[in-house]
Formats: sequence, C-alpha cells, structure tokens
Amino acid sequence: MTPTAHSAAGPASLGHSLRAAVIGSPIGHSKSPALHRAAYHLLGFDCSYEAIDVSPEDLPAFVESVRAAGNWRGLSVTMPHKTAMVHLVDSVTSLAGVLGVLNTVTVDTGGPRPVLTGHNTDVAGIIGALRHGGVLEAPRSAVILGGGGTAAASLAALQQLGATGVTVFVRSPGLAAPLRTLGDSLGVPVQLREWDGAATGLLEADVVISTLPPGGADALASQLGNLRAPRVHPTRPVLLDVAYDPWPSPLAAAWEARGGTIVPGLEMLIYQAVEQVRLFTGSRFPDPARVLKAMCDAVGAPAR
Repeated sequence: MTPTAHSAAGPASLGHSLRAAVIGSPIGHSKSPALHRAAYHLLGFDCSYEAIDVSPEDLPAFVESVRAAGNWRGLSVTMPHKTAMVHLVDSVTSLAGVLGVLNTVTVDTGGPRPVLTGHNTDVAGIIGALRHGGVLEAPRSAVILGGGGTAAASLAALQQLGATGVTVFVRSPGLAAPLRTLGDSLGVPVQLREWDGAATGLLEADVVISTLPPGGADALASQLGNLRAPRVHPTRPVLLDVAYDPWPSPLAAAWEARGGTIVPGLEMLIYQAVEQVRLFTGSRFPDPARVLKAMCDAVGAPAR
C-alpha cells in the first residue's frame, strides 16, 4: 500500500519549496496540520504541511522516500510509529535515546545526503500542558495510566517537574517493566501496579496523566464515578488526558465531577507543536508566545 495524504490535509506541496507532515495510522483526526500551517503563515515559512497515513509495513519505504526527495524539512510522528522510527533515523537526541521513543524528525539537507534526526517534544508538551492546568509545584503523588511510549515521555516530564516517585497502572505490569528501568535512569522510582487498583489509586494522586487511547479509560471512569471515598489530598488535583476527541472524555468528566481540574490532550499537542515548529523553522522562530497564540487561534483553544 502506498502512503497517501489524507483528504483533510489539502494538496500535497503545490506552491511550496519545502515539505513537512504528520505521519501515523489512522491520521484523519489529527489537528497538527492546522497548528503547523498557522505557525508557518505567521512566520512566512514557505513549507507545506500534510497529514499522511502510513501503515507500519510502509514506514521504512516512506522514510527512504523522504531521504530521496531532498525538499523535506521535518516530520511529526504519531502512533504507531514512535518507537519504530527510532531505528530508521540517522541519530536521536539524548532525550529521545533515553526514552526509546520519538515524535519528531528533522531533515538536514545541507550535506551530501539528507540526515534525519529524531527528537522527543512530547516531554515539553506534557510539561506545558500541566503547567497550563495549574501544576506549578513538584507533584507530591503522581500517577500515569498506561505503559507505552507516551507513558515514557510522561515519566520524563514528571521528573522535570520535580516528582520524586511515580505510580504506573497497567494491565500487564511485566510488559511495562522498561518503565521501571527508565525511572531508575531518571532518578524517579516507578511503582508498577495492576490495573484493577487504578480507581482507588487515583484518589491518592494530585497529578494524573492518562496516556490511553480514546475509550481506553471508559470503564475506569465508571468506577471512579461510583467511588464514595474522599480524596486523600486536600488540594485540587489535575488530570491530563492525552485523548482529546471527544472532549471531555468519560474519564475527564468523572474527574471533574469529583472536583478535579481537567486538561485535554489538545494542550499537550499545542505545546509540543511549538517545539516542533522551532526545530523545523530554525532562525525564523521568534518569541514562542506569538507562535503559541497563532496555534491556539487555529484550533479554537483558549487564549493564554
């Protein structure tokens, strides 16, 4: 199957000297084209930006087509390619290397052959989203739901925010063992716990990051809504749910009903995209606040 631009992304690269895109499968829901195009328009950056559906089996060939074209500037990488792409680029930054996942690829065409470098801007996106939600001090009790690549980025973000320990609820703790190893390397002890304890575990947290796909926490939301036990922490806890369509998710609605603050994954997407634009545009990048505002306006996010 040949990778194709999703119909919502518009024409591939007509009238532009450079190309960029978000790749994944499925990709039709992505708001990345709206975010990047708004930033490029603001900066006067002559680059197209598409949403391209690339299946796992087509990923190696697609990467080689990027190398061969000579006019690519960068890729935003989403599921299911964040881990596989690490092995297809020429190098990765230290952060992406430690995490073992990337969400951004820059393409340097200044040498005899294009050089692809992997980055992880999800960590910056998570930090920005949590700070936007009011997390301005080190979390006292932090929880992650799920054990995939976004969980790894979440762990790094919590470490940078000052967390001294993180509890991770997963359905298969054995498969999530690399998160404990990552926590050791970051200096943040990780406790892996069975999924059936997640609902009561959330009551002990002041910061929660759900890395589950849409619908993945719906049953948990019902359990949380049925719990009568009070929260352990008196402060208003924050939930960042990386799923943002539909919004609020059932988990977010249940969290808010119990008095917590909810932050949609759209905030994470916006803040990580600011860093992607910085990487793709280089010296054209001005005050990030201007780019942030343009992106928020493009997707109807609240001004800040």
